[in-house]
Amino acid sequence: MRFAVAAVAFTVFVLSSSSAMARKKPESQIYAQFAHVPDDARARANPLEADPDAALAGRKLYERHCAQCHGATGESGRKGPSLLVPEIQTASPGALFWVITNGNVRAGMPVWSKLPEPQRWQITTYVQSFGEAHTATAPPGPDRAPGR
Repeated sequence: MRFAVAAVAFTVFVLSSSSAMARKKPESQIYAQFAHVPDDARARANPLEADPDAALAGRKLYERHCAQCHGATGESGRKGPSLLVPEIQTASPGALFWVITNGNVRAGMPVWSKLPEPQRWQITTYVQSFGEAHTATAPPGPDRAPGR
């Protein structure tokens, strides 16, 4: 009887541990989706890049659809990874758009292809603005002298 209780307790422990590990994906797996972006998608330019209102519209869409997972300013949230990391901030607009459109179901990111294309480009524009804001407020480092 004691063996059966111990076996059940061990099984519950293993299942809960593996379930917790499955929820917390390794960073490399989360950002690996960018390796799957087709070259033609990666090369796409953002048609709203010069639109001064695109980031503001993207912010509203981001708050509605993305912030609960990725955090209010992209710092990482309950489920989603940080959008401030180099893998995101150095990605081409086309690559970001492709990942937003196709999601990453294995990592828990939904597919957003039902959002109209202009809205997905607005979100792309807003997500890229995180890097600009972070760079503008970052203190000068050894390779970033003030005024450079």
